[in-house]
Parts: sequence; structure tokens; C-alpha cells
Amino acid sequence: MLPVDNTTTIDKALHPLLDAHPNQTGLVLLDSNLDAFTLRAITAKEAGRSLDLQYYIWNNDLTGNLLSYELLRAADRGVRIRLLLDDMNVSEDNVLATLEQHPNIEVRLYNPVYSRKSTLLKVSEMVYRGSRLNRRMHNKIWLADGRVSIVGGRNIGDEYFDAAKQTNFFDVDVLLLGDAVKDTQIIFDQFWNSIATVPLKELIKVKEEALSSLRQYIKDVDEDVIKIKNVYIERLRESSTVEAIFNNERPIYWTDDAHVYSDPPEKAYDLSKDKWIVNSLVPFWLDAKEQLILISPYFVPGEEGMKILKKLRSQDVGVGVVTNSLAATDVMVVHSGYAPYRIPLLEEGIKIYEFTPYQKVNKNLFGSSGASLHTKVFIVDHKTSFIGSFNFDPRSARLNTEMGVLFVHPALTKELIALYEYKVEKNNSYELFLEDGKLRWLDGTADPERIWKHDPEVGIFNRMILKVLSWLPIESQL
Repeated sequence: MLPVDNTTTIDKALHPLLDAHPNQTGLVLLDSNLDAFTLRAITAKEAGRSLDLQYYIWNNDLTGNLLSYELLRAADRGVRIRLLLDDMNVSEDNVLATLEQHPNIEVRLYNPVYSRKSTLLKVSEMVYRGSRLNRRMHNKIWLADGRVSIVGGRNIGDEYFDAAKQTNFFDVDVLLLGDAVKDTQIIFDQFWNSIATVPLKELIKVKEEALSSLRQYIKDVDEDVIKIKNVYIERLRESSTVEAIFNNERPIYWTDDAHVYSDPPEKAYDLSKDKWIVNSLVPFWLDAKEQLILISPYFVPGEEGMKILKKLRSQDVGVGVVTNSLAATDVMVVHSGYAPYRIPLLEEGIKIYEFTPYQKVNKNLFGSSGASLHTKVFIVDHKTSFIGSFNFDPRSARLNTEMGVLFVHPALTKELIALYEYKVEKNNSYELFLEDGKLRWLDGTADPERIWKHDPEVGIFNRMILKVLSWLPIESQL
């Protein structure tokens, strides 16, 4: 961690705000995909000291490359860049592997596969180390100059920033200023220095001329901007949120009670179970007196989750859940783990809403028509909220490392409740209910309203696959 002073552009911009709110955390909800991209790009452009970035996925696509180019430009200015990635999508031809040749950029991989040159050796290693390689780093941190951080559910890729041609995600991040930023720095440093991480250069060899070739490509792109980039950047310019934040026109919610929690990096070895993030979250769920709201794209409560939810219902606590419908999910196998719980949940009086695959808001920047939920949020009694990477499923609880910010602030929580209420509107989600013990879906997108007797907008073949998957003993891996 580099010393933090008041010399960079970001330091000077935030200094008055931080002085006015000592020992507090400022939070801004980023529910717009375009705003989420813009803030990352701007902080990369303005960083003068450091960029510490930790991600599960960094795609080699339009938005991923645009941000990669900003990292290269920042490194050229002397900014120290540390990029920590899960070893899920990193390959020899990845732009990030090329950037690692820059003296100011270092890339490390979490829990990597070591046998990368031979497919046979790679398969053998995955068989031999299968249990451990199944444990992935799902954390998301964007940290600039040690002053401002972004945490939440978004990875780096077109579908997270409204630039995908097929399906775009509905997701949320939170911008952090002040005290809780220190939490994200500590978490990043713990992972960066963990024995579970390996420098990319020890695993991947990149041709010496790759960096100069990348620079030429950037120059060509700058001189002859392709149409898709023009359209996207024009939409970014239309975003007023970033300007509003720094002009004090959009509220920054300040609180004494905001903390960033994370699993330890040692979770890759199935260690430090007492420090797992789920152990920090469960007490807040059980503390609900009136209402628990869960927004989770992948929702597999399991036996332990059902015990928690049943206990809350026995105390007359209202529980509402929003997750993806089968037509909207991007991971059918996880949906197969969730499907058997729908009737038991409804029998407990829990309200369930499933996100429709098509939304009434404009998500078709490049002609995309699909939408999928990727938001991970919970709200307790209209006051305590969590935004992060944690899904309500066994994988988040026991296998992947996860993180998020837990805070108490009525006004920001009110924004999240409004987001929940919007997502459960009849035009955006199917409401599930029981009819003579049978599962039904109320479809408000139809006129007149329609009641489905099977998973909406899905053919019989996919429904059959879902049924077969639900018979497999794989719940612990979902």
C-alpha cells in the first residue's frame, strides 16, 4: 500500500468532502451500467498514484479493452497498477497479459492452473487438484489512489455496462469514499500477498513485441474509431451522474456505520472457516424483526438457508426474494438447484418473484433484447443493507471468496427498496404462487395478465433439461 497524501487530482477533488466528514464513509449507489463504467474510466484517467483492481472476470471485449487502454495510459503517467484476477478467463492472448510487460503494471492470478502449455497436463492437474480448483475468487474491487473504491456485483465486460449485443445484466455497485475505502485496501492487500496468488509472468510468456503492437492498435483505434465505440462513448457523454456527484448535485450518503467484509484468501484451501463472510451476514439476516429482502440472481437456499428463512417466518418476518426466471438466467444448472425449493418457500409464506427475460427499460444500446438479473443485495428492516458479490447459494457460502459493503443508512436503503419494488413490478418479474398445491407464474407483461403452469417463455426441451439437472446430487457445488 502506497502512502496517501493530497497530491493527485483525486486527492484534491475529495479533500474537502473527506475533511467535512471525518471517520465516516460516503456511499453512492451505482444502479446505471453506463454510470458504473464511466466512474471506472474517469478514476483511471485521473489516478495519479495507484490503481488496485481485483476481479473475477475481465473480458477481452469492447468495454474490457477500453478500460485496459486506460490502465496502459495511467501506467505511462507513472501510476502503479496492480491487477488481481481469478484464473478463469486469462490466456496468453489476453490484453491484460500483454499489459503486464509494462514496468508499472503487475498482474497476479488467484488459485491458478499451472499446466498451461499441454491440454493433457492441464486436464490431469484439474483432476488431481479438482477440489481446490473449484474454489474461485469472486471479489470485485476498483480502488483508485487509495481514496475512492467501487465494490458490488459487476465484473468487467460488455454485458455489465450495457454494451452487449445479446443480453445485458441488471446490476448494482456502490461508490465508496472515506473510512470504508481503507477496508477495501486491506482486503486487496491480503489477497495480493496471499500464497494463493501467483504472478502472471510466472505462468504466461508473452512475446516481447506484444506491448508495442498493443500501443499501435490503440493508436489505430484512436485515429479511426469504430462505429460501435462511437455509439457507446456518445451514450457515456450523456450520463449526468458522474458530474452530479462531483458537483454535489447528487447526494453522497455519509454514515458512521459502513464496513466492507470479505472472505479470506485462504478459503481456497478450505481454511479459516470462522472468518468466512457468511458468518458475518447470517446474524444480520436473523436479526430481522419486520422484513428481509433478498435480491440474488442465483438463489439456492439449501438446508441451512431454509432453516434461516423458516425461523424468520415463524417470527412473522416478511421475506421477499427476487431471482432470475429460467428464461432469464445465464446459468441453468444453478436454476436447477433453486427450482425444487420454490414450492416449500411459497408454503412458508415467502414471496418469490422471477425476473423476466425482457424488460421495459431501454437495454438495447446495440440491439440487445435480453436482460438478466445480476444484482446481489439484501435489506433488513428498511435500515441495514448489503451490496456485493455474495449470492444466496452454497457456492458463495462455502466455495468462492466473496465480498461486499454492509451499511446502515435509511436514505440509501430507501433507494435500494425502490430498486426492489421496481424489479417486482408486474412488467419486470413473474410473481409465483400456489394453486391447489401447484406452482403458477403470474405474468403481468401480457395483456390481459396470463397465468403460466410451467416456467414462462421456455420450451419443453429446456424444461426437461432443468428437471434432469435437478435430480443430480450437485447442490453443494451451485
